[in-house]
Amino acid sequence: MDKISDIHQKALSINLDKGQYGTIAEIGAGQETARWFFRVGGAAGTIAKAISAYDMQFSDSIYGESSRYVSRDRLSAMLELEYNLIIERLGNKRGAESTFFSFANTVASRSFSRDLDGQGWMGVKFQSTACSEPSQIDLHVHLQGKKSIQDQETLGILGVNLIYAALHYFDDPLSLLKSLMDDLSPDLLEIDMVDFSGPAFENVDNRLMALRLVELGMTHGAMFNANGEIVHPADILYKKAVLIERSRFNPPTLLTMDMLDCAQKMFLSDHAIEEQELVVISEMTLHNLKDGKDINAEDFLQRANILCALGKNVLISNMGEYYKLADYLFRCTQRPMAIALGIPTLKEIFNEKYYDNLPGGILEAFGRLFKYDLRLYVSPCNNLETSQITNTENFEPEENLKHLYQYLLENDFISPLNTVNEEFLCIHSHEVLDNIKNGNSEWESKVPEKVKQVIKEGKLFNIN
Repeated sequence: MDKISDIHQKALSINLDKGQYGTIAEIGAGQETARWFFRVGGAAGTIAKAISAYDMQFSDSIYGESSRYVSRDRLSAMLELEYNLIIERLGNKRGAESTFFSFANTVASRSFSRDLDGQGWMGVKFQSTACSEPSQIDLHVHLQGKKSIQDQETLGILGVNLIYAALHYFDDPLSLLKSLMDDLSPDLLEIDMVDFSGPAFENVDNRLMALRLVELGMTHGAMFNANGEIVHPADILYKKAVLIERSRFNPPTLLTMDMLDCAQKMFLSDHAIEEQELVVISEMTLHNLKDGKDINAEDFLQRANILCALGKNVLISNMGEYYKLADYLFRCTQRPMAIALGIPTLKEIFNEKYYDNLPGGILEAFGRLFKYDLRLYVSPCNNLETSQITNTENFEPEENLKHLYQYLLENDFISPLNTVNEEFLCIHSHEVLDNIKNGNSEWESKVPEKVKQVIKEGKLFNIN
């Protein structure tokens, strides 16, 4: 069938298809999704029930108590109950000729009493064929409208897009993702998490879908945990301190992991916090993942497999500048944060060309980066030109930036990470990768034992 992108046509085509029947349950910002199906006409052919339990006590009495009103747990409870009800009440009557679905959302939108960006959860539980076991799509949306009416309209369109995509594109996940933004502007929303489950998506790797979200510009960042499960950053980072390391992880070397381990010990000591209060993140940017112009999905999944085996939370982002990364993460937590990096990266941070787009240039960038409780933990490196070790004490930025650097150093915005094993400073990931591909066994002594094991067992990076 021809692909439909117009919101009116999507809603009408679902209404006119007698083989699709479902329920819509919405909490927050009005019944905006249901309204589209009633507006275009023929809704009696699609909607068995539309419900909106705004009052917390009413909602709890229907779906059970939840620690947070707007949460994935609440969404799951809504989808589970509503889907089971439609199967129970209509399965025998029309189950052989219909595919059933239940759509739900729970959202906190901008309002008179809440002058903050809206955010919430949306999902659909559906049958891909008659009488089949259900599949499910959960997503989280960050709303960026400046007026409540904008958020309401955005939610309604996104809801129709999600239902239509589930019913028509379940066998083409990439097209499904792209269609979620039909008739919508990225200025008004960010879809920062999508999770596919059930028999219709048994061949879908959600980590790859997280990458596609960022690649398509639907979000600035997406996360998965050590189990490879898609997570929303706010759920993982809520009331947690954060340590993050940006790298290619291609593959993770002894130096890469030692930097992170040393930074973690330093962070816990500096802030006098327990390990369970800290979330450690390995971050890859789209730039880190590109081989030429394109991103190699297989290569990305290989790196992801290794990081998961190492027990790491992984963030994929399109935020090249560190001040943008700080802005993004501090949406989720107000606890202290640190970034582990090496001297070459510090040199890049002090390169003024990256801040030409800011009216205040590098001063504005650093003002935005360090306005939070954030530090840079900087590992030394071998200077290939002088064969000497460069560290935070002898690092020299451009002449006009030396006083700025000294200010940041003396006030502990930049801290030396001098506990890194100096024997690891000569390890470079691109040389390790070349050794792996060329069958040179020298690489085995330059990566952690677990990394060596995963590469060999999975025959990753075209190992001979």
